[in-house]
Amino acid sequence: MKLLYFSTSPYSAKALMASKYLDLGVETVLTRTEPAPEMLTSNNPLGKIPVLVRDDGPPVYDSRVIMQFFDRMSKGGLYPRKGEKRTDAEVLEALCDGITDCLLAIVYEKRFHPEDKVHQPWIDRQWDKVVRGLDHLNANLPRTTKKLHGGHFALAAMIGYLDLRFPGEWEKGRSKLKAWPKKFEALFPDYAGMKPQA
Repeated sequence: MKLLYFSTSPYSAKALMASKYLDLGVETVLTRTEPAPEMLTSNNPLGKIPVLVRDDGPPVYDSRVIMQFFDRMSKGGLYPRKGEKRTDAEVLEALCDGITDCLLAIVYEKRFHPEDKVHQPWIDRQWDKVVRGLDHLNANLPRTTKKLHGGHFALAAMIGYLDLRFPGEWEKGRSKLKAWPKKFEALFPDYAGMKPQA
């Protein structure tokens, strides 16, 4: 199997970390989404990463589907088996991915529009969602024990992306959330090399 990814992508980071944690032996292929390379678009018509390319079946995307696929591959190694605990992990992943969606919307608004066309009300609306999400996480951090799950990897990837694109803009008043990556890294030492980075 090959995982098409890019180093700055938080969704790629989530899938990369999970595959490493589960020791699935997935080969990684650094892949730019522009200018829509054939290797990417032939495996995901949306041209988005990450994409898991399989030898024995059709490609798998997006990141949450890949995470569920990894869980089945590892016979339940990525999410809790008990219903309520599994739901908690999946909701955490959805929240972190949703915050990440908002962060990317802000980055893309600034990156792809001329300065005089950037729509600040749109950015403010996205940032309001980020603030609410981060405050909720700071007040309700997940239990982080030796057994990591998909929600933990989504949280780690999201914080890594915040550190990459929004350093100094999110930490104030969120000391618990700011300190959480150290706890995660103690359980997953490869975090520093696998989190989103330029």
